[in-house]
Amino acid sequence: MVRLRETEVILRFCIVFLLILTSILIGLDSQTKDIAYIHKKVTFRYLFALEVELYINVVVAAYNIVQLGFGWFGVAQKTSNSKWLSYLLDQTAVYVVFAGASAAAQHSLLVVTGSRELQWMKWCYKFTRFCFQIGSAIVLNYIAAVLMIILSFISAFSLFRLYSPKRYFHLKSST
Repeated sequence: MVRLRETEVILRFCIVFLLILTSILIGLDSQTKDIAYIHKKVTFRYLFALEVELYINVVVAAYNIVQLGFGWFGVAQKTSNSKWLSYLLDQTAVYVVFAGASAAAQHSLLVVTGSRELQWMKWCYKFTRFCFQIGSAIVLNYIAAVLMIILSFISAFSLFRLYSPKRYFHLKSST
């Protein structure tokens, strides 16, 4: 059980690091170019999915920091209710981060390929650094989502090991 707790702490630190790094990459990403004597600046705020992804990453990183704080200060999850809450919140965090990363990837693909119907130009031919930085942020976000899936498995294991294998949804006896 101690090894499992250490693994969970290491995973949460890695997740927080990746989510904060992704947020920094997205939040500080902007590029300015002169195109046909017009001063153009592109930032993440032009793509709504990137802005939403930034907020999602900050909230999920804060949640993981709170979970680390509970572990650090010895607020152990002794009851099944607290383990259920942790499991459900871990699951929700995974789904939200994965959905945000997928939406940002889809929106960024539109920036890469452009759209004649929507009169969107291909930004990545003009703003290459912006596109590389956003692309690396999306990749890091997917890596964080995979780590969060592993963390959800650990959370599920620590929850369902409390229940009896013979009786449906009955806690194991303490004797």
